[in-house]
Amino acid sequence: MKIILTGSLGHISKPLTEMLLQDGHWVTVISSKEERRKDIEALGAKAAIGKMEDPEFLTGVFTGADIVYLMEALGSGSFFDPNLNYIVAINNIANSYKQAVQESGVKKIIHLSSIGAHTDKENGMLAFHYNVENILRQLPEDVSIKFMRPVGFYYNMFAFIPTIKTHGAIIQNYGGDKKEPWVSPLDIATVIAEEMEKPFEGREVRYIASDEVSPNEVAKALGEAIGKPDLKWLEVPDEQMLNGMKAAGMNPEIAKGLVEMNAGRRNNILYRDYIEHKPILGKVKLADFVKEFVTVYSK
Repeated sequence: MKIILTGSLGHISKPLTEMLLQDGHWVTVISSKEERRKDIEALGAKAAIGKMEDPEFLTGVFTGADIVYLMEALGSGSFFDPNLNYIVAINNIANSYKQAVQESGVKKIIHLSSIGAHTDKENGMLAFHYNVENILRQLPEDVSIKFMRPVGFYYNMFAFIPTIKTHGAIIQNYGGDKKEPWVSPLDIATVIAEEMEKPFEGREVRYIASDEVSPNEVAKALGEAIGKPDLKWLEVPDEQMLNGMKAAGMNPEIAKGLVEMNAGRRNNILYRDYIEHKPILGKVKLADFVKEFVTVYSK
């Protein structure tokens, strides 16, 4: 099949590209950076260089494709851009996708959404995934869409490193012994590759998770691995977390959205639909990720 991937060679798109090429598909990878071209072509894929906000560019790339994989991403450092309206920026990408899908005639879409996309209330910044899903649902009914909803990515734990080093603790506005799901990009890529081989019918949702562990279990596993066996996960009030993020220079709206998202983890709003549609867990467990965490922590 001829498959188009957005996401350049990111955490999911790179292993997904490798899997699809190994299975004999023709793969085009879209990237906004010309310097990525050689890396994409080195894998054996075709590179298409352009912007996700450009529907004319996307239409040209999408035309003739059997399946298009869509994901939204803002550039590195965007969380600290004080002028960024992330909801508007993501909606612009989604509307660009919608226009390109309609004008190109592609009929099979896999969209990387997220846990929390089932609602636009009390899920913080994840509300943009709800918005994007609904923009794409406006496409004609003959366009089949599979919405992939992964849970929190393991690599988000790298954000714990600064406070581990400065305060000897993981500091968040949620915590405790209640288990919550985490996921590896490798398991996400595996699921997406599987879904590309299955029939497409209407609009479907699939959650993706690798392991379920509590915040305290995370602290114990990370602490033992980095030589801090007494590492604790400290839960602080929302306001304290928000003020700390703002003081670090984070965009105030994004900081607010992250705090509200974590509050949704705490009160289970984020996981309500996931619990009702629990997936089979993937292969990459917390113990596997811990090895990667140690490498990054040591640098």
